[in-house]
Formats: sequence, structure tokens, C-alpha cells
Amino acid sequence: MGDTMKYVGIFNDEFGGMTDMGRIIRDAWVFEILPETETCEGWDRSQFDALYSRVYEAWEPYGHMVSQLPAERRVRHTRIHAAAVTRARELGWSPELDDEDE
Repeated sequence: MGDTMKYVGIFNDEFGGMTDMGRIIRDAWVFEILPETETCEGWDRSQFDALYSRVYEAWEPYGHMVSQLPAERRVRHTRIHAAAVTRARELGWSPELDDEDE
């Protein structure tokens, strides 16, 4: 996403948000920085930079590891990310794909 571009929203993003932007949004949902209804559609780079900083800070006490999250947060993470993977697979995403394969 360039500096002047607006984000298309997590559900309109590639494979339903299987991108860096999508991961940031899902993690913001996990930490309740954003409500799960916020898709970030229309956001610009500066808004994502600020969100990334907040998400990064939220992960710090847990060493950026899911296994270190408190049980409730870990369950929330699993639910949100599993739903994203299911949707992405329905849209043709494969975890074996990388940028050069698409």
C-alpha cells in the first residue's frame, strides 16, 4: 500500500486478508484494539503505521508468541485466525503459495 493509497478493507484484500495488513488487523481484533467489525476500509498508511505500533506494543509482554498469551486471549487468537484461514482457503489461498507463485 503506497502512501496515498487507501486500504480496500480486510475482506476485500487478497484472499480475505492473508496479507501483512490483514494480520495487523486480526491481531488488533485479538487485543481488542479494534472491534471485530472494523475492516479498516479506506484507511491510509499513517493510520496503519499507528495501528501497527499499538499491536506491536500489545504483543511485547508475550514475546510476540501465541503460546505466551493468557488463555482467554489465546482462544480469541485461535478463533479469529482460524476463521481467516478457512475463508482464505475458500477463496483459493494455499499456505504453500508465496508472492512469486501467485
